[in-house]
Amino acid sequence: MSKKAGQMEIIKKILRYIRKYMFFVCLSVLLAALTVALTLYVPILTGDAVDLIIDKGLVDMPGIKNIIKKIIIAMVLTAVFQWIMNAANNYITYNVIKDVRRDAFARLQKLPLKYLDGHATGDIVSRVIADVDTFADGLLMGFTQLFTGVITIIGTLFFMLMTNVPITLVVVCITPLSFVVAKFIAQSTHNMFSLQSTARGEQTSLVEEMVGNQKVVKAFHREDEVIKDFEEINERLEKYSLKAIFFSSLTNPCTRFVNSIVYAGVGVFGAFVAMSGGISVGRLSCLLSYANQYTKPFNEISGVITELQNAIVCAGRIFELIEQEPQIPDAEDARVLTDAKGIVELENVDFSYVPEKELIKDFNLHVEPGQRVAIVGPTGCGKTTVINLLMRFYDVNDGSIKVDGTDIRDITRGSLRTSYGMVLQETWLRGGTIMDNIRTGKPEATEEEVIAAAKAAHAHSFIKRLPEGYHTVITEDGGSLSQGQKQLLCIARVMLCLPPMLILDEATSSIDTRTELKIQNAFAKMMEGRTSFIVAHRLSTIREADIILVMKDGNIIEQGNHDTLLAQGGFYSELYNSQYIG
Repeated sequence: MSKKAGQMEIIKKILRYIRKYMFFVCLSVLLAALTVALTLYVPILTGDAVDLIIDKGLVDMPGIKNIIKKIIIAMVLTAVFQWIMNAANNYITYNVIKDVRRDAFARLQKLPLKYLDGHATGDIVSRVIADVDTFADGLLMGFTQLFTGVITIIGTLFFMLMTNVPITLVVVCITPLSFVVAKFIAQSTHNMFSLQSTARGEQTSLVEEMVGNQKVVKAFHREDEVIKDFEEINERLEKYSLKAIFFSSLTNPCTRFVNSIVYAGVGVFGAFVAMSGGISVGRLSCLLSYANQYTKPFNEISGVITELQNAIVCAGRIFELIEQEPQIPDAEDARVLTDAKGIVELENVDFSYVPEKELIKDFNLHVEPGQRVAIVGPTGCGKTTVINLLMRFYDVNDGSIKVDGTDIRDITRGSLRTSYGMVLQETWLRGGTIMDNIRTGKPEATEEEVIAAAKAAHAHSFIKRLPEGYHTVITEDGGSLSQGQKQLLCIARVMLCLPPMLILDEATSSIDTRTELKIQNAFAKMMEGRTSFIVAHRLSTIREADIILVMKDGNIIEQGNHDTLLAQGGFYSELYNSQYIG
């Protein structure tokens, strides 16, 4: 698709959002027309007043006073209409922006994890926040100045033709210069604004990543490398921004030059016409005023075009996000999983994150209700990938995963995920109270139930030491809570929900050994009668598992319980013994 066609496609999408507010658009156009008409009426009144000054002592004062009253009324009405028009433009712009941002955020909730994993968080944030703000600025300027500018040009030409046709033709002949200038500036600025927007997204992504991982940066002395990366992006952003501003800054001097030519042409040619008696001095002053008003919109419209180029680029990035293919929706006849028994079957499962790199191949597993399945193996063998497939964060490429005999693609995602209780190595907390965070999976839980779950997770003692106890407000990163305390809160969530199936992916990795032993006992009670999948690097924590799956390169290479696998003296035995050497 050509650049021009791409821009037109984006403009069509913008117009689809604006269509909802057509009443206010029509009101804005009407008020713009009235404002321009009144503004153009004032020079006529001024010219009439000049013509009433005939000579020294020959001044029609009553007539001039009457004209001044009309001018005052026209100016007051113009101010009122402009205020209403600006209010309508603001209403249109910020409602359109609200709709765009709502659609972008709603699409984020529907996008598959594949998209989110493949794009920098900062770039996505930049699209939803910074790009939408830039789009809003361009849209507002477009509504505020574009309508008024176009109507002013048309209205001025009409009034000038009514006043004197030959002088008007001089103006019309010089006008194409403005279009040449505007076209050159528009073409030059679009590319630079596009590069600027992309670089800004990269910079936001880097800053977001560094702020969120500052401890890691300092721990590995990566400050200098990070600064170098930032400076490289910053220099590119500076270069693109300077070029974009340079081309856009040509607007004012170039259009002012054209304006001066138009004004001079009207003045010189009009003077000869006036000397020959073809026009009165008052009418000539009116035409000079019109010449000035006629050229001003070209200056404004050129500036609007520059801003609109930037806005269109940003809108394109937003629409690219909004139009991303969402995850496959639940089938209309999808089963709602209730009271799951916990029978889980993986049949001939193939999966890879990228087509050229095979990960899981011909994976088979059958789990009976209440069984505890441990998944072990070296880093990158596919342990967490199996969890992602069980939760249907990703769909299998081939084969099937069934729960209670039904393919999970035929089960609603909501009911499937509600049937699992999940504790990961990476903790997730949201801004709010400790109570709210534990209640995430069961909002209707009573305070007594929350406290009981916290006690079962051995989190009650540290919560009570917090300033407001269970009502202490924390930020989304947990604030001053340690990693172990945050993990205990996540464990308390699962203790509160008690779903029929459990997934524990390094659930106690950040907890001290003494507390871990207590939690393992609590987990043991919780797992009774519940199908459980346990991913652990510390093999001592999974000795009681009914089935241990030993994975390597996406395949199950060994399967059995702890004693059986040790007796085989295979890969599991090597892994287990390697943790106790010395």
